[in-house]
Formats: sequence, C-alpha cells, structure tokens
Amino acid sequence: MSLLIPDSGLIFWMLLSFGIVFILLAKYGFPVIVKMVEERKVYIDQSLQVARDANEQLAKLKSESDIILANANKEQGRILKEAMLERDKIIYDARKQAEIAAQKELDDVKEQIRLEKEEAIRDVRRQIAVLSVNIAEKVIRKTMQTEKEQMEIIDRMLDEALASRS
Repeated sequence: MSLLIPDSGLIFWMLLSFGIVFILLAKYGFPVIVKMVEERKVYIDQSLQVARDANEQLAKLKSESDIILANANKEQGRILKEAMLERDKIIYDARKQAEIAAQKELDDVKEQIRLEKEEAIRDVRRQIAVLSVNIAEKVIRKTMQTEKEQMEIIDRMLDEALASRS
C-alpha cells in the first residue's frame, strides 16, 4: 500500500459512507439549510428595500427641509425689514414728539419771561411813580408855601390833564 494510492476496499467504504451521509444530508439537511438561506436572502432583500425607502424618504425630507429653511430665511428677512422700518418710524415719531414738547416748553418759558418782564416793568414804573410823587411833593412843598400857590398849581395841572386827553 502506498501513501498516495489507497486500497480499493478503503475507497469502497469511503464512497459508501459518503453516499449514505450525502443521502441523509440531501433528504434532511439540505432542505433546512436551503430554507434558512432563502429566508436569510428574503430578509436581506427586505432590509435593502427598507434601506432604499429610508434613503428616498431622507432625500425627500432633506429637500423639504431645504425648502422650509429657505422660506424661513425669507420670512426672517421680511420680519427684520419690517422691524427696522417700525424702529425707524418709532424713532421718527419720538423725535417729532420731543421737538413738539421742546417747542411747547420753549414757548412756555418765553411766555413766562414775557410775563415776568412785564411785571418787572410795571414794578419799576410803580416805583418811579412813587419816587416822582415823593420828589414832586417835596419840591412843591418847598416852592409853595401858601395854600393859594398850591391851588393855582393844582388848577393848572388839571387844565393840562384835560387838554392832553382831548
């Protein structure tokens, strides 16, 4: 017997045992294995289809989100523009109101100054009149000693006052 060529009896028993194992496997083992392989193939195919559907949905959602984001950016720009216009309007209105209030306060101050000036002028005139009367009284008393002289001056002043009025 050589190492490379087996005996014919060994070959026979090996073929017989191989045939029995093959028949048993073909009858009971291969159908189960084939069924498991088919189930695995179906599961993989379903998983691939689900993954394709998920990718399609993801792409659709991405395009929708891009559209929504673009619309949101447009809306943000519009809102910011409106806010800036409203801010400018509020600032303009506040300036106008401040100018009106300042002008009113300036007018009030001018009126108060005018009134105080008139009051000061009246007060000065009163004081001048009092001083004039006092001075005139003193001058007249010195120059007119008698009652007759006093009556002549009073009559003359009354005549002058009546003449200036008419």
